[in-house]
Amino acid sequence: MPEIHGAKIAIGGKGGVGKTTVSAILAQLFAEAQYDVLAIDADPDVNLASAFGLPEEQSPEPLIKMKTLIAERTGTTRDTLGAYFKLNPKVSDLPEEYWIEIRNLKLLVLGAITQAGGGCACPEGAFLKALLTHTILLREEVVMVALAAGVEFMGRASVQGIDALVLVIEPGARSIETANNMAKMATKLGIGCVGVVANKIVETSQIDAIRSQLGDAVLLGTLKYSRSLQEADLERKPVFEADANVTDELRRTMGQLEELIAQAKRNDN
Repeated sequence: MPEIHGAKIAIGGKGGVGKTTVSAILAQLFAEAQYDVLAIDADPDVNLASAFGLPEEQSPEPLIKMKTLIAERTGTTRDTLGAYFKLNPKVSDLPEEYWIEIRNLKLLVLGAITQAGGGCACPEGAFLKALLTHTILLREEVVMVALAAGVEFMGRASVQGIDALVLVIEPGARSIETANNMAKMATKLGIGCVGVVANKIVETSQIDAIRSQLGDAVLLGTLKYSRSLQEADLERKPVFEADANVTDELRRTMGQLEELIAQAKRNDN
């Protein structure tokens, strides 16, 4: 298998399709393959720590909630609204300070802006953008970013440098439509590798239906609906160990990702 040290991979899709589960298992598979992995939770729901089996009381506070830190780095006060602030705050020291080490990888919990206008020109938005841009462009780890639901993140400068976008879908027209929209936008933004993981498959006819509705994105893998994964999620147990068949399928997906990213890098050179 080709080695893709330093690759940057984003995981996206419609809400509720299983992005967190896929992100957690893929991150552990890359760590298992001796990659240095930095997993980033950039979803407002910040459930990635739970998927690694971390108890709720031990889960890190999302950086987006650290108002004093954001104010210090952006040059504002906590209660200032509409004031001038630094568009490119210093953030290079923050990953090491705030990540936690779990299951042979590093986890950084960012969170996301949840109010209307999540891409707002505000101190929080500038802070998150700077952190994502730093980790994607300047870090040497394999960085895996679990994104917020939908297409809202697309079009932001932070997607520069992403080597692959993995879109998680379920058997459903809205889920596939969201993935197709995100894939088109990713291609326009220059992301060279866009793939799909179909989750919660109940019967093989669903795979054929998904293939017929997908656009140009590569179908990287199909995961059967798993009651074991659902129970692990409910009990905050590590999803990596919940269903061997799902983990094995995602191991094959990882192999395809390695090939596609390596090929895209060769083409760029």
